Amino acid sequence: MNPTDPTVRALVAAINAGDRDAFLAQLAPGATMTDDGSERNLEEWIDKEIFSSNGKLKVVSESDGGRALVADYRNDTWGEMRTRWSFDVDAQGRIASFATGQA
Repeated sequence: MNPTDPTVRALVAAINAGDRDAFLAQLAPGATMTDDGSERNLEEWIDKEIFSSNGKLKVVSESDGGRALVADYRNDTWGEMRTRWSFDVDAQGRIASFATGQA
């Protein structure tokens, strides 16, 4: 399933394509993120958890107009796990922050 929200949909597509530049293009300047409730350095986290470890995201369900997802996430480091993702999209249609963690 593809997320309803176009910005989130583009971000998921960038993850699954392994396209770091396309991922970053969806983020607002100064975007932030948390993983299991802990603030993380966004660029370090995406490099480790997504782009250097072949991360893939399969959306299982969505709510909040496609800005809250439950997904099966897998990468070469951790294998596959059920995760939750939530996104704050700004007025310009870019992601200002996101949170992820185990579902």
